[in-house]
Amino acid sequence: MSRFRISSLLAAAGAALLCVPVTLNAWGDHGHRLVGLTAAKALPEDMPAFFRDAAEQLSYLNPEPDRWKSRDESRRDMALNGGTSPDHFMDLDFLNAQQLAGAFAAPDRHAFADSVRAAGYAPATMGFLPFTILEYAQKLRNDFRLWRIAPDSTVRRWIENRIIEDAGVLGHFVADGSNPHHTSKHYNGWVGDNPKGYPTDNRFHSRFESQFVQAHIKEADVRSAMTHAPQVFPDLRVAVVAFLMASNAQLEPLYALDKATPFRPETVTPEQKAFAVARLGAGAEMLRDIWYTAWVTSAVSPTPR
Repeated sequence: MSRFRISSLLAAAGAALLCVPVTLNAWGDHGHRLVGLTAAKALPEDMPAFFRDAAEQLSYLNPEPDRWKSRDESRRDMALNGGTSPDHFMDLDFLNAQQLAGAFAAPDRHAFADSVRAAGYAPATMGFLPFTILEYAQKLRNDFRLWRIAPDSTVRRWIENRIIEDAGVLGHFVADGSNPHHTSKHYNGWVGDNPKGYPTDNRFHSRFESQFVQAHIKEADVRSAMTHAPQVFPDLRVAVVAFLMASNAQLEPLYALDKATPFRPETVTPEQKAFAVARLGAGAEMLRDIWYTAWVTSAVSPTPR
Protein backbone atom coordinates (compact mmCIF):
# COMPACT_ATOMS: atom_id res chain seq x y z
CA MET A 1 0.00 0.00 0.00
CA SER A 2 1.39 3.40 -0.96
CA ARG A 3 2.33 6.01 1.60
CA PHE A 4 -0.30 8.30 0.08
CA ARG A 5 -2.97 5.61 0.52
CA ILE A 6 -1.92 4.97 4.13
CA SER A 7 -1.93 8.67 5.01
CA SER A 8 -5.33 9.09 3.36
CA LEU A 9 -6.77 6.25 5.43
CA LEU A 10 -5.32 7.70 8.61
CA ALA A 11 -6.74 11.11 7.82
CA ALA A 12 -10.16 9.63 7.11
CA ALA A 13 -10.07 7.66 10.34
CA GLY A 14 -9.18 10.78 12.29
CA ALA A 15 -11.99 12.74 10.69
CA ALA A 16 -14.44 9.96 11.44
CA LEU A 17 -13.33 9.96 15.06
CA LEU A 18 -14.11 13.64 15.36
CA CYS A 19 -17.62 13.04 14.03
CA VAL A 20 -18.49 10.32 16.52
CA PRO A 21 -21.07 11.62 19.00
CA VAL A 22 -20.12 11.76 22.65
CA THR A 23 -21.63 8.75 24.42
CA LEU A 24 -23.66 9.24 27.58
CA ASN A 25 -23.58 7.12 30.69
CA ALA A 26 -26.76 6.31 32.61
CA TRP A 27 -26.71 7.09 36.36
CA GLY A 28 -22.98 7.74 36.46
CA ASP A 29 -20.65 5.58 38.54
CA HIS A 30 -22.42 6.40 41.82
CA GLY A 31 -25.93 5.55 40.65
CA HIS A 32 -24.83 2.36 38.92
CA ARG A 33 -23.04 1.16 42.02
CA LEU A 34 -26.13 1.87 44.11
CA VAL A 35 -28.30 -0.25 41.82
CA GLY A 36 -25.87 -3.17 41.93
CA LEU A 37 -25.38 -2.94 45.69
CA THR A 38 -29.03 -2.66 46.69
CA ALA A 39 -30.06 -5.42 44.28
CA ALA A 40 -27.42 -7.76 45.70
CA LYS A 41 -28.34 -7.00 49.32
CA ALA A 42 -32.01 -7.78 48.59
CA LEU A 43 -31.43 -11.28 47.20
CA PRO A 44 -33.49 -14.19 48.55
CA GLU A 45 -31.77 -16.60 50.93
CA ASP A 46 -32.02 -19.49 48.46
CA MET A 47 -29.56 -17.81 46.07
CA PRO A 48 -26.10 -19.44 46.33
CA ALA A 49 -24.04 -18.07 49.19
CA PHE A 50 -21.08 -17.13 46.97
CA PHE A 51 -23.40 -14.88 44.97
CA ARG A 52 -25.02 -13.21 47.98
CA ASP A 53 -21.56 -12.62 49.44
CA ALA A 54 -20.42 -10.79 46.29
CA ALA A 55 -22.50 -7.64 46.83
CA GLU A 56 -19.53 -5.27 46.81
CA GLN A 57 -18.08 -6.84 43.67
CA LEU A 58 -21.44 -6.79 41.89
CA SER A 59 -21.71 -3.12 42.83
CA TYR A 60 -18.24 -2.38 41.43
CA LEU A 61 -19.01 -4.22 38.18
CA ASN A 62 -22.27 -2.40 37.51
CA PRO A 63 -20.56 0.60 35.82
CA GLU A 64 -18.18 -1.70 33.90
CA PRO A 65 -19.62 -1.23 30.36
CA ASP A 66 -19.25 2.53 30.75
CA ARG A 67 -15.57 1.98 31.50
CA TRP A 68 -15.27 0.45 28.02
CA LYS A 69 -15.89 3.96 26.68
CA SER A 70 -12.35 4.96 27.61
CA ARG A 71 -11.33 8.09 25.74
CA ASP A 72 -7.78 6.78 25.44
CA GLU A 73 -8.99 3.59 23.77
CA SER A 74 -11.41 5.45 21.49
CA ARG A 75 -8.60 7.69 20.29
CA ARG A 76 -6.84 4.59 19.00
CA ASP A 77 -9.83 2.80 17.49
CA MET A 78 -13.60 3.18 17.80
CA ALA A 79 -14.32 -0.56 17.45
CA LEU A 80 -15.16 -1.15 21.13
CA ASN A 81 -17.02 2.08 21.84
CA GLY A 82 -18.83 2.18 18.51
CA GLY A 83 -19.70 -1.50 18.69
CA THR A 84 -21.10 -1.53 22.23
CA SER A 85 -22.70 1.92 22.63
CA PRO A 86 -26.04 0.84 21.03
CA ASP A 87 -26.34 -1.82 23.76
CA HIS A 88 -27.09 0.88 26.33
CA PHE A 89 -30.38 2.21 24.95
CA MET A 90 -33.44 1.74 22.77
CA ASP A 91 -35.27 4.74 21.34
CA LEU A 92 -38.82 3.42 21.57
CA ASP A 93 -40.36 6.51 19.99
CA PHE A 94 -38.95 5.69 16.55
CA LEU A 95 -41.54 2.94 15.97
CA ASN A 96 -45.31 2.80 16.38
CA ALA A 97 -46.94 0.23 18.67
CA GLN A 98 -47.40 -2.37 15.94
CA GLN A 99 -43.82 -2.02 14.73
CA LEU A 100 -42.51 -2.23 18.28
CA ALA A 101 -44.46 -5.42 18.95
CA GLY A 102 -42.91 -7.02 15.88
CA ALA A 103 -39.43 -5.79 16.78
CA PHE A 104 -39.64 -7.07 20.35
CA ALA A 105 -40.78 -10.48 19.07
CA ALA A 106 -37.66 -10.90 16.94
CA PRO A 107 -35.77 -14.04 17.99
CA ASP A 108 -32.45 -12.23 18.32
CA ARG A 109 -30.76 -8.88 17.78
CA HIS A 110 -29.99 -9.63 14.14
CA ALA A 111 -33.63 -10.30 13.27
CA PHE A 112 -34.52 -7.21 15.31
CA ALA A 113 -32.06 -5.17 13.26
CA ASP A 114 -33.73 -6.42 10.07
CA SER A 115 -37.15 -5.26 11.32
CA VAL A 116 -35.76 -1.84 12.26
CA ARG A 117 -34.17 -1.44 8.83
CA ALA A 118 -37.49 -2.37 7.23
CA ALA A 119 -39.06 0.51 9.16
CA GLY A 120 -36.47 2.88 7.73
CA TYR A 121 -34.09 3.26 10.67
CA ALA A 122 -30.51 2.27 11.35
CA PRO A 123 -30.43 -0.37 14.14
CA ALA A 124 -27.46 1.30 15.83
CA THR A 125 -29.47 4.53 15.98
CA MET A 126 -32.42 2.85 17.68
CA GLY A 127 -30.32 0.72 20.04
CA PHE A 128 -30.34 -2.88 21.27
CA LEU A 129 -30.98 -2.56 25.01
CA PRO A 130 -33.70 -5.24 25.51
CA PHE A 131 -31.69 -7.78 23.55
CA THR A 132 -28.54 -6.90 25.47
CA ILE A 133 -30.38 -7.60 28.74
CA LEU A 134 -31.83 -10.86 27.41
CA GLU A 135 -28.47 -12.03 26.10
CA TYR A 136 -26.68 -11.45 29.40
CA ALA A 137 -29.55 -12.98 31.37
CA GLN A 138 -29.32 -16.11 29.25
CA LYS A 139 -25.54 -16.22 29.69
CA LEU A 140 -26.07 -15.99 33.43
CA ARG A 141 -28.66 -18.78 33.47
CA ASN A 142 -26.30 -20.99 31.50
CA ASP A 143 -23.49 -20.15 33.94
CA PHE A 144 -25.69 -21.23 36.85
CA ARG A 145 -26.65 -24.41 35.02
CA LEU A 146 -22.98 -25.29 34.56
CA TRP A 147 -22.27 -24.44 38.21
CA ARG A 148 -24.91 -26.93 39.33
CA ILE A 149 -23.20 -29.79 37.49
CA ALA A 150 -19.56 -28.77 38.01
CA PRO A 151 -17.42 -31.90 38.34
CA ASP A 152 -15.30 -30.61 41.23
CA SER A 153 -14.69 -27.64 43.49
CA THR A 154 -11.96 -26.19 41.29
CA VAL A 155 -14.18 -25.99 38.23
CA ARG A 156 -17.05 -24.70 40.35
CA ARG A 157 -14.85 -21.86 41.60
CA TRP A 158 -13.94 -20.94 38.01
CA ILE A 159 -17.61 -20.88 37.08
CA GLU A 160 -18.38 -18.70 40.10
CA ASN A 161 -15.96 -16.11 38.75
CA ARG A 162 -17.75 -16.21 35.41
CA ILE A 163 -21.14 -15.88 37.10
CA ILE A 164 -20.16 -12.78 39.05
CA GLU A 165 -18.66 -11.14 35.95
CA ASP A 166 -21.71 -11.79 33.78
CA ALA A 167 -24.16 -10.81 36.53
CA GLY A 168 -22.30 -7.56 37.20
CA VAL A 169 -22.24 -6.52 33.55
CA LEU A 170 -25.88 -7.53 33.12
CA GLY A 171 -26.65 -5.20 36.01
CA HIS A 172 -25.32 -2.23 34.10
CA PHE A 173 -27.78 -2.60 31.26
CA VAL A 174 -30.72 -3.20 33.58
CA ALA A 175 -29.80 0.01 35.42
CA ASP A 176 -29.58 1.83 32.09
CA GLY A 177 -33.12 0.72 31.32
CA SER A 178 -34.50 2.28 34.49
CA ASN A 179 -33.44 5.75 33.30
CA PRO A 180 -36.18 7.07 30.94
CA HIS A 181 -33.52 8.90 28.95
CA HIS A 182 -32.29 5.53 27.70
CA THR A 183 -35.64 4.65 26.15
CA SER A 184 -36.10 7.66 23.89
CA LYS A 185 -34.59 9.89 21.24
CA HIS A 186 -35.05 12.66 23.83
CA TYR A 187 -32.07 11.29 25.73
CA ASN A 188 -30.33 14.60 26.35
CA GLY A 189 -32.78 17.45 25.94
CA TRP A 190 -36.05 17.43 23.98
CA VAL A 191 -35.61 17.28 20.20
CA GLY A 192 -38.03 18.21 17.44
CA ASP A 193 -41.52 19.58 18.07
CA ASN A 194 -41.73 20.86 21.62
CA PRO A 195 -45.22 22.28 22.30
CA LYS A 196 -44.83 21.91 26.08
CA GLY A 197 -41.55 23.80 26.18
CA TYR A 198 -39.48 21.03 27.73
CA PRO A 199 -35.76 21.64 28.39
CA THR A 200 -33.57 21.26 25.31
CA ASP A 201 -30.10 21.71 26.78
CA ASN A 202 -27.66 18.92 26.04
CA ARG A 203 -26.52 18.82 29.67
CA PHE A 204 -29.82 17.43 30.98
CA HIS A 205 -28.66 13.82 30.88
CA SER A 206 -25.66 14.37 33.11
CA ARG A 207 -27.46 16.91 35.32
CA PHE A 208 -30.07 14.29 36.19
CA GLU A 209 -28.36 10.93 36.28
CA SER A 210 -24.92 11.92 37.47
CA GLN A 211 -24.71 15.30 39.20
CA PHE A 212 -28.06 15.20 41.02
CA VAL A 213 -27.84 11.51 41.97
CA GLN A 214 -24.27 11.89 43.20
CA ALA A 215 -25.26 14.83 45.39
CA HIS A 216 -28.48 13.51 46.89
CA ILE A 217 -29.10 9.76 46.62
CA LYS A 218 -27.81 7.24 49.17
CA GLU A 219 -28.02 3.48 49.47
CA ALA A 220 -30.79 3.72 52.07
CA ASP A 221 -32.88 5.83 49.68
CA VAL A 222 -32.77 3.20 46.96
CA ARG A 223 -33.37 0.39 49.42
CA SER A 224 -36.50 2.14 50.69
CA ALA A 225 -37.89 2.21 47.13
CA MET A 226 -37.64 -1.58 46.78
CA THR A 227 -41.09 -2.50 48.01
CA HIS A 228 -41.84 -5.68 46.04
CA ALA A 229 -40.88 -9.19 47.10
CA PRO A 230 -38.44 -11.11 44.87
CA GLN A 231 -40.08 -12.90 41.97
CA VAL A 232 -39.28 -15.36 39.21
CA PHE A 233 -40.45 -14.09 35.85
CA PRO A 234 -42.52 -16.67 33.94
CA ASP A 235 -41.41 -15.05 30.67
CA LEU A 236 -38.22 -13.01 30.88
CA ARG A 237 -38.66 -11.34 27.50
CA VAL A 238 -42.14 -10.10 28.42
CA ALA A 239 -40.80 -8.80 31.74
CA VAL A 240 -37.91 -6.93 30.09
CA VAL A 241 -40.17 -5.28 27.53
CA ALA A 242 -42.66 -4.25 30.24
CA PHE A 243 -39.80 -2.82 32.32
CA LEU A 244 -38.56 -0.65 29.46
CA MET A 245 -42.05 0.50 28.51
CA ALA A 246 -42.73 1.48 32.12
CA SER A 247 -39.49 3.45 32.17
CA ASN A 248 -40.38 5.18 28.92
CA ALA A 249 -43.74 6.19 30.41
CA GLN A 250 -41.78 8.27 32.94
CA LEU A 251 -40.02 10.32 30.25
CA GLU A 252 -42.45 13.22 30.14
CA PRO A 253 -42.79 13.37 33.94
CA LEU A 254 -38.98 13.60 34.06
CA TYR A 255 -38.97 16.49 31.60
CA ALA A 256 -41.84 18.21 33.39
CA LEU A 257 -39.93 18.05 36.67
CA ASP A 258 -36.81 19.50 35.07
CA LYS A 259 -38.86 22.26 33.46
CA ALA A 260 -40.27 23.23 36.85
CA THR A 261 -36.99 22.94 38.77
CA PRO A 262 -33.87 21.80 36.93
CA PHE A 263 -32.01 18.78 38.28
CA ARG A 264 -28.76 20.19 39.67
CA PRO A 265 -26.49 19.35 42.61
CA GLU A 266 -27.99 22.25 44.57
CA THR A 267 -31.61 21.26 43.83
CA VAL A 268 -33.36 20.15 47.03
CA THR A 269 -37.00 19.82 46.00
CA PRO A 270 -38.50 16.54 47.31
CA GLU A 271 -40.23 15.78 43.99
CA GLN A 272 -36.91 15.59 42.15
CA LYS A 273 -35.37 13.30 44.74
CA ALA A 274 -38.43 11.06 44.88
CA PHE A 275 -38.35 10.62 41.10
CA ALA A 276 -34.66 9.67 40.99
CA VAL A 277 -35.04 7.30 43.93
CA ALA A 278 -38.05 5.61 42.34
CA ARG A 279 -36.23 4.99 39.06
CA LEU A 280 -33.10 3.67 40.78
CA GLY A 281 -35.28 1.46 42.97
CA ALA A 282 -37.08 0.12 39.90
CA GLY A 283 -33.72 -0.76 38.37
CA ALA A 284 -32.52 -2.50 41.54
CA GLU A 285 -35.72 -4.55 41.85
CA MET A 286 -35.61 -5.57 38.21
CA LEU A 287 -31.96 -6.56 38.47
CA ARG A 288 -32.51 -8.63 41.62
CA ASP A 289 -35.43 -10.42 39.99
CA ILE A 290 -33.53 -11.16 36.76
CA TRP A 291 -30.64 -12.61 38.79
CA TYR A 292 -33.10 -14.67 40.82
CA THR A 293 -34.96 -15.82 37.71
CA ALA A 294 -31.70 -16.93 36.09
CA TRP A 295 -30.82 -18.95 39.20
CA VAL A 296 -34.18 -20.65 39.71
CA THR A 297 -34.79 -21.43 36.05
CA SER A 298 -31.28 -22.83 35.62
CA ALA A 299 -32.53 -25.92 37.47
CA VAL A 300 -35.32 -26.52 34.95
CA SER A 301 -34.75 -28.13 31.57
CA PRO A 302 -36.09 -25.78 28.89
CA THR A 303 -39.09 -26.85 26.84
CA PRO A 304 -38.03 -27.49 23.21
CA ARG A 305 -39.30 -24.87 20.80
